[in-house]
Amino acid sequence: MSMTYPEKISLYVQQGRVAPMLECLEIALRSGISAEEILEDGLLAGMNAVSTRYKQSEIFIPEVLVSSRAMSIGMEVLEASLQRSDRPCPGTVILGTVKGDLHDIGKSLVKMMMEGKGLKVIDIGVDVPAQTFVDKAREHGAKVIACSALLTTTMNEIQKVVEAVNASDLAGKVYIMAGGAPVSQQFCDYIHADVYTPTAIAAAEAALALCLSE
Repeated sequence: MSMTYPEKISLYVQQGRVAPMLECLEIALRSGISAEEILEDGLLAGMNAVSTRYKQSEIFIPEVLVSSRAMSIGMEVLEASLQRSDRPCPGTVILGTVKGDLHDIGKSLVKMMMEGKGLKVIDIGVDVPAQTFVDKAREHGAKVIACSALLTTTMNEIQKVVEAVNASDLAGKVYIMAGGAPVSQQFCDYIHADVYTPTAIAAAEAALALCLSE
């Protein structure tokens, strides 16, 4: 039995093969398959399969990055069609690396994983002051602020984000997630961040759960 176009797209995402994935995506759109079906049964199904294989240690970060890049490129193609649809978005996440820290590889992976869950992710970049997280969360109506630190010298900036949120009108309305190499559950408990996640996949799953919570 031959595969449908969304199934082919899913397979190509898993393989990280951008060119054939885009070809199938364009054919699927022209043949009348909805952007929502392509997203759910193609791009997201592919990334979910990748996430499962990663959790089971069947593949590793390099393979995940290649698949994530393919999914991200496919999302860009679908974006215009999705914006014209009534497909609900689970929620918006503000994502950034804290002030004094210029690392973004891990953050980029987290963004792609979150987008793979259907979330809208506003990436505000690196070296971001605490107040900017608050301002952007207010501007975009975000339910989650996800901040990362890759250096022990900058991880205390996450605490400043927590303090800035608590001192604002967003206190109690926005969840704060924290991650990065030096960050731990103990540290997050100490600074009263809401969620700590050790991996990009866990961050995406946690962000989705938070956005869907009451």
